Amino acid sequence: MLYVHGMGHYHPENVITNRFLSDLDIGSDEKWIMERVGIEERRTTLDLDYIRLTLNRDPRDAAQASICTRAWCGAQASQMALDRAGLKKEDLGLVISGSSSPLVVCPAEAATIAAELGLEVPCFDINSACSTFIVQLGTLASMRLDTLPRFVLVVNLEHVTHSVDYSDRNSAPLFGDGAAAAVVSMEESSPLEFFGAEFFSIPGSWDKAVIPQGGHFYQEGRAVQGYAIRKTTDSLKHLQSKYGPEAPRMRFVGHQANYMMLSHVAQRCGIEDADHWHSVREFGNTGCSGAPSVLSQNWDNLMPGDHVAMVVVGGGLTYGHAMLQAAGLGEQGDYYAS
Repeated sequence: MLYVHGMGHYHPENVITNRFLSDLDIGSDEKWIMERVGIEERRTTLDLDYIRLTLNRDPRDAAQASICTRAWCGAQASQMALDRAGLKKEDLGLVISGSSSPLVVCPAEAATIAAELGLEVPCFDINSACSTFIVQLGTLASMRLDTLPRFVLVVNLEHVTHSVDYSDRNSAPLFGDGAAAAVVSMEESSPLEFFGAEFFSIPGSWDKAVIPQGGHFYQEGRAVQGYAIRKTTDSLKHLQSKYGPEAPRMRFVGHQANYMMLSHVAQRCGIEDADHWHSVREFGNTGCSGAPSVLSQNWDNLMPGDHVAMVVVGGGLTYGHAMLQAAGLGEQGDYYAS
């Protein structure tokens, strides 16, 4: 059992609208985008004039065209999570980060986020593409209590737009940038419990979705879309079967790949619109930060007894699922038992 004390999220200010993409004249008008992926807007840390002028032809230049650093974005989400948990940064004893699109191989990005927060604690990364959040929390939940500090900060940070080729109409409409954070503990109980985590890989298909170092994102779209729908559907049905009988309300949060994929899964599994929590229409596919960001955005909507089925899929190919149960949320980290 792992306890989630607070969630946070951050999305940069620069907005890439469908009209903006249409004006790039790459063959993807607003109707074409909505019919295929259902995404209306996405956020980017890139300067919009840089995208217009260069189409990000050389992604090695993207960091210089960014309006803020990756560590700063991660720190914004982290501070929100701390505030919601009613904790100070000095209460943290470990920082774990993860990303589908890290800027550097060394050091661990967790160290840069900790430095941005002014922390001196152990730091390391756990990366599993868009499935990272489930892998991070699942790994923590499997560790011995005496090996972990009282509170751990878990961050999912993505600047995926830095790897997008904006002359490619198939990938340009998909991605946005964002960060999500969670303050968790194995020792201190909280109003949100995380359990039942399982994650899997299909290594033989690792080359179906790739971001090469210094290169553009590439995927075999049809194959990855089919895989995402199948695995998300199977995982959600598994959670419904295992935990549904004891859940007065079951919400669904999936990997925010695209709205059409998520809508298809929800229909297959009988999830009502009110119980399908998503933000992909407004923020695009923000990689591993997508699903935890949705949970953060709905933090105040969680009610006692709510079960949240979270299912993620990603490159690797990886997929995973877990259940979260709300005992009741209040202000400044206060909670009440269900």
